[in-house]
Parts: sequence; C-alpha cells; structure tokens
Amino acid sequence: MPAQGKSAGSCESCTYYSYDEEYDCYVCDVDMDEDEYVRFLSDSHYVCPYYRNGDEYKIVRKQM
Repeated sequence: MPAQGKSAGSCESCTYYSYDEEYDCYVCDVDMDEDEYVRFLSDSHYVCPYYRNGDEYKIVRKQM
C-alpha cells in the first residue's frame, strides 16, 4: 500500500518503507488490515505499531 498521510518523517526512517518500481513511489510493506489503514490515514495522532527504525548504524553508534 502506498504510504500516505502523516508520520512522513517516521515512515521515511522505517524498515518497512521501501521503493516499489511498479508503483514508482515509496510504499509501506506492512500488511495492515483495512481498519488499521483507515485509522492510520484519518487519525492525526495515530502511532504506527509496526514502526521499526531502519537505521542500520544505530547499534554501531551505541557501541562507540
């Protein structure tokens, strides 16, 4: 499903946010059900429960 709406900053750093060549845009690869997706689009304070930081260097910075 194409990622839309709020939390763009969060989505951009999420592991599940990837480029889809077929759609020619970035999409969220999480398999949300219809109710979750509607909540995500309509609720301005919705916090995605599937968010995972995609920063591969986060652990390395903690080790320094």
